[in-house]
Amino acid sequence: MPHFPSASQSTDGQESDVARTARIRVKTRRRRYLEEHGEYFDSPSLELADPLLYDRMVRRFQSAAERESDGRDKGYSGILEADLMRSEAKIEALNHPDPNSPLVYRRDASGAITVVEQDEEDRPKTKEEGLAKWREYVEMRFLRGEDQDFDYKLVDEDESYDDLEWERREREESYFGQEEAEFVGEGEKQGETGIQDY
Repeated sequence: MPHFPSASQSTDGQESDVARTARIRVKTRRRRYLEEHGEYFDSPSLELADPLLYDRMVRRFQSAAERESDGRDKGYSGILEADLMRSEAKIEALNHPDPNSPLVYRRDASGAITVVEQDEEDRPKTKEEGLAKWREYVEMRFLRGEDQDFDYKLVDEDESYDDLEWERREREESYFGQEEAEFVGEGEKQGETGIQDY
């Protein structure tokens, strides 16, 4: 479940300025955390976030030596867990297909589960492209607060991750946006109006 502060709604259904600022502040803090802690992306447990997507974006580009190295890092139980999660995800995708998924799972004549690409152009062509797409997915997942193994409270309440320049600009825009235009005089154009009257 995402860990965003509850947004108060105004009467017309729009998010209040306070709630909007709080929501953006949380996302900014999370993004700054990721910028300062790049090792988050190296965690072997991230494969479990979406085993099928990881398989499609990263694992299929790995050499046997890289897979063996990953296996040593995860340990035997980590390998079993990843394989089990991947198998369960395939069965789930087979039984309840996601229309937004780039992959379709089917059983072949032998009973094995096979994967079919819906859109060949969406498929990463290189290892670097696959890693970039995987990293983007993991980053968006983190920003939405969907990593259940991470304590977001440590980041969301840490003011050292604030973007003070952005907050200053937001306060200025809010202040100037609330100002009403003032006109001097009785409402009649007098003096130099900019209208040529000759």
